[in-house]
Amino acid sequence: MKNSKIIYILRYKAGPLLLLLLLLQISGCGVYSFTGASISPETKTISIQRFPNNALTVEPTLSQKFTDALRDKFAHETNLIVMNKGGDLQMEGSITNYRTSPVAIQANETAAQNRLTISVEVVYVNTLDDSKNFKSTFSRFQDYPSTQNLSEVQDMLIDQINEMLIQDIFDKAVVNW
Repeated sequence: MKNSKIIYILRYKAGPLLLLLLLLQISGCGVYSFTGASISPETKTISIQRFPNNALTVEPTLSQKFTDALRDKFAHETNLIVMNKGGDLQMEGSITNYRTSPVAIQANETAAQNRLTISVEVVYVNTLDDSKNFKSTFSRFQDYPSTQNLSEVQDMLIDQINEMLIQDIFDKAVVNW
């Protein structure tokens, strides 16, 4: 009977306490997070400049939507303080491509689907570790039926593409798998 009480206490009473202690230990070190970010404890801030839309086709809200979403990603998924300029980590760039093109041509030479593509050039500077600096172009797309006008689905597609682009940028900047 004594053994079963000990097992009960360890299993149902001590288990959550041990889990809590483990979580506090992991989060207290400041290096890892549950998002996969691996940021040195000395890194406290990030500055993300506005990403102007330099594409041939300019969607008026794209620049602000993209920049805000990128800032939100770092604000919510890291312990970094997002600043206007002069951060330990610095990110800037521009939207270089925004275009729609046919992708699934049918026998009658009409498109069954169209593709919206957005590309972003990013310059990333880690002022504490130059080996992590990069300049890269990220590109993502979403397809939509040609029976729909782009204006009908544009906002949804931009949100989906922005989410993928921002995850790619976040992973390259702070996820060191």
